[in-house]
Amino acid sequence: MTSAPAVNSGPYLRFDRISKSYPGVLALSDVTFSAREGSIHALLGENGAGKSTLLKALAGAHLPTSGSLRIGDQERVFKTTAEAIAAGVAVIYQELHLVPELSVAENLLLGRLPSACGIVRRRQLDDEARRLLAYVGEEQISPRSKLGRLSLGQQQMVEIAKALGRGAKVIAFDEPTSSLSAREIRRLFEVIRQLQQQQKVILYVTHRMEEVYELCDAATVFRDGRHTRTWEYLQGVTSDMIVNAMVGRDINDVYGYAERPHGSSGLAVKQVTGPGVSDPVSFDVKAGEIVGLFGLIGAGRSELLKMIYGATPRTGGSIELSGRVTPINCPGDAIRAGLVFCPEDRKKEGIIPVRSVGENLNLSATRHEAFGGFLINRQWETENARSFIQKLAIKTPSARQLIRNLSGGNQQKVILARWLSERNVRAILLDEPTRGIDVGAKSEIYSIIYQLARAGVAVLVVSSDLPEVMGLADRLLVMRQGRLSGELRRSEMTSEMVLKLALPVAA
Repeated sequence: MTSAPAVNSGPYLRFDRISKSYPGVLALSDVTFSAREGSIHALLGENGAGKSTLLKALAGAHLPTSGSLRIGDQERVFKTTAEAIAAGVAVIYQELHLVPELSVAENLLLGRLPSACGIVRRRQLDDEARRLLAYVGEEQISPRSKLGRLSLGQQQMVEIAKALGRGAKVIAFDEPTSSLSAREIRRLFEVIRQLQQQQKVILYVTHRMEEVYELCDAATVFRDGRHTRTWEYLQGVTSDMIVNAMVGRDINDVYGYAERPHGSSGLAVKQVTGPGVSDPVSFDVKAGEIVGLFGLIGAGRSELLKMIYGATPRTGGSIELSGRVTPINCPGDAIRAGLVFCPEDRKKEGIIPVRSVGENLNLSATRHEAFGGFLINRQWETENARSFIQKLAIKTPSARQLIRNLSGGNQQKVILARWLSERNVRAILLDEPTRGIDVGAKSEIYSIIYQLARAGVAVLVVSSDLPEVMGLADRLLVMRQGRLSGELRRSEMTSEMVLKLALPVAA
């Protein structure tokens, strides 16, 4: 249910013809829109559409090339983040800006610790920290706890409390729910609604359409760095209208599922045990088949995938590829055998952020083309990178661009291109392949997954997005508390049946 707009609210934050360019890239072009006091204003668009760039301009992290920003009745130009903070602006990024080694209280008041003669007043620090934690409903957190020991959801609440402690009037959230549990999301939404009642201006970046309709009352859409549409109120605005504004086309069936022939066994997991798995796990994925793996947070899905891939040692069981037992004790063994993996945390485990798009794309397959097995074939690498950038519509100025500068969806395409470049891939493990990716890029990722399946690759997909895993899979496995709790054919899949298998059983 959409939040009710605040009464008598008016424009408080205005972006007027904001543009931002980098060498070879126009990230924002003449962006103009405003946001009301007491409004939760969604910012929507495909990866690379300009949302994050706009937030960085608001936060003082990036200086716009042209245009102006108005907050309240004053025109502002923020050259540093400190200037933006002093003006009452807080941006809470997907990757939190906190110091895990410091205490909760020190994080909350970082840069303004109460002190006398250079000595921190601990009692005053703890009292102020408790006040801020109570403000966001986290009274149970000790101010002296190490920040790094808190759950991600609790850390996010600390980040919000820190922003409020600095007197923020304009608060922007960048994909805040991407790594939170359902309970943590509900708590976050409660806090955001409280901020709305206090007449804060809230900008909310998300790729989850259901969150837009549950939480937000206004929305602005970006495409290719340009502002395409703003709805001051969302009553009567359909998801089809929003998607069309985002991608410039209708996406009637985002999954594009089509049946395809399945071959003999591609991947078989036999009695696997290890960390995160409470009972031996066995299943198979046929060549050309897409099998989904669903479960709630903590069910053991990611842990299982890492054991299959050799990234985490197994305590028992075996892996078969194409009907043969294959010793896999490390990721290198898996890759050489034709088993590849796209991890959940692509930034930490999937890419090398300080290397180029081309280097990341060619990372594995380059060994096949090296002269004498050790001299890099630059001509092949250049052509292979160019070919896949074109085939997969990877948005990058060139193959020489650092991969960390690409959007999440385009980073994911590079990882998939890496495995499409590999010889003799027999099976692929995909862990949350579309997390943090917009609806248009999701559709493109799904097309790549089907391309792999049609080529005879056995595909195992882990997703916490139930409509996604049901829309993609030929067959669905469900995990609960470290064990497989059931298997459903496509014709048997319903949300109720899947959740029944996934929810913990009462003692």
